[in-house]
Amino acid sequence: MSRPSVAPHAPTFAELYTPKLITALREGYDAGKLRADLLAGLTVAIVALPLSMAIAIASGVSPAQGLYTAIIGGFFVSAFGGSRFQIGGPAGAFIVLVAATGGGHGVDGLILATMMSGVFLLAIGYARLGQYIKYIPYPVTVGFTAGIAVIIFASQLHELLGLTLPGKEPGPLLDKLPALGAAWQTLNPSALGIALSAVLIIWALKRWRPGWPGMLIAVAVTSLVAALLALPVETIGTRYGGIPRTLPAPALPEFSLAKAQAVLPDAIAFALLGAIESLLSAVVADGMTGRRHRSNCELVGQGFANIASGLFGGFCVTGTIARTATNVRSGAYTPVSGMAHALFLLVFMALAAPLASYIPLAALAGVLAWVAWNMVEKQAFASLLRSSRGDALVLLVTLALVVFRDLTEGIVVGFLLGAVLFIDRMGKAIAVEDIGPTGVADRADDANGDRAPYVPDAFADPDTVVYRISGAFFFGAAATVGSVLDRIADQRRNFIVDCSAVPFIDSTAANVLEGAAHKARRAGVLMAITGASKPVRRMLLTHGVRPPLVRFYASVENARETMRRGNSTAPHRAN
Repeated sequence: MSRPSVAPHAPTFAELYTPKLITALREGYDAGKLRADLLAGLTVAIVALPLSMAIAIASGVSPAQGLYTAIIGGFFVSAFGGSRFQIGGPAGAFIVLVAATGGGHGVDGLILATMMSGVFLLAIGYARLGQYIKYIPYPVTVGFTAGIAVIIFASQLHELLGLTLPGKEPGPLLDKLPALGAAWQTLNPSALGIALSAVLIIWALKRWRPGWPGMLIAVAVTSLVAALLALPVETIGTRYGGIPRTLPAPALPEFSLAKAQAVLPDAIAFALLGAIESLLSAVVADGMTGRRHRSNCELVGQGFANIASGLFGGFCVTGTIARTATNVRSGAYTPVSGMAHALFLLVFMALAAPLASYIPLAALAGVLAWVAWNMVEKQAFASLLRSSRGDALVLLVTLALVVFRDLTEGIVVGFLLGAVLFIDRMGKAIAVEDIGPTGVADRADDANGDRAPYVPDAFADPDTVVYRISGAFFFGAAATVGSVLDRIADQRRNFIVDCSAVPFIDSTAANVLEGAAHKARRAGVLMAITGASKPVRRMLLTHGVRPPLVRFYASVENARETMRRGNSTAPHRAN
């Protein structure tokens, strides 16, 4: 006896927003899984230690703030997020935004914008808008990531070359490059050697010892060489005076309505970019593990993380693809690994803070240069350039806007351009064919192998014309279909529109059919619509496409048979 089918139910609040940490622990947690999570967390912490400081310095804030962000933000992302493997922390994608916000509104303004972005992320998550992030076209994400890589590399040129600038380094690329060129005579060979050595060490270890922490080893080796040889390079100690050993006490930034209004655009940009970055990272983790993240819960976790990061003096937090992938490859089981990564960073900060003063800024610039190079999805970039003109256009426009204009503008314009190109492609994909006065003369064998007899009357009436529409009938295809249907005024026949191959119809398309029906009626032509699904028929009826203006039939054969017999006064026949 078969079980009755159960209708799908809408997910409950608990199903949508229970953190993955709780889900994983409910499934059972033992010493073996804890050991695996701790090892994965330690591995990720070793990667995150130099990277967090490098991103903070590139963003125009202190290296300590990068560690605060990784520790507090990373812990909260794992504790409250919707992904088992997500690692949160400072991300290269935010370098330009953080630098602009901090430069324009100060550290308090940056922290306030970070906390406000957390509130916005909570709102986006609880409004269940997380699932819509998946509609961002692939060329937009590839172009956006490549643009971020260009910006990161450009931001590190002065540190890579050890240049001394007479004033503040310009932010926009077109202003930055001339300023750096004018300071070319101040190039520091020692800084350049340190940066190139760091890149070379990372590359060599990646190739021959991929399991070793290349970034940390590169920073440690170059710091040791710079200290032993007393190289004239700037270090964390000379610029920032080192880093503290403990976390600061939680505190609220200075708040005023005027300041909140001033940083509002930055907070919105943080929230949008953070949502995109974190969910893309969660999707990458899903692809590597076969798991499924909870997008809205992940955004809620990111919201709590940003609020907490701001309370402890950090800046914006998001999911980080490289560190998340490292977490997965290191054998993590649950979000405990991400929480452990944050705790290990806290231990490192407490024990190694004095040593951090010797780290050359050029070495951290070399780390970021390597990160920027690996951020570019080179294979995907080349494939999109070859795939179609539309995809190449979206890719290049997004890249150009991110590099030369604004990150958010690049995403929005790229998304809109991709949507317009998709609409154009779908509009051209619709087919409208005149299948003419054809009929079934010799039918196929039935289930018993008997051939149905030839029926001359089964041929279509030559006074009946049939148009078959195939594909999504929406506003993008309305002009194409409408131009074909307009010909009925000269046909003076019975007119059938077969919609059996139309999966979807919108109000614009329904209005086109309504116009065609009125035109047919004025011309004395009887119009029928066949094969319409329930959603299609519902839309047509809503927009006035109903009897007696048109008649609905289950199939072309039913409509043709009624019209052939001249039964124009027959009652309406529903599907």
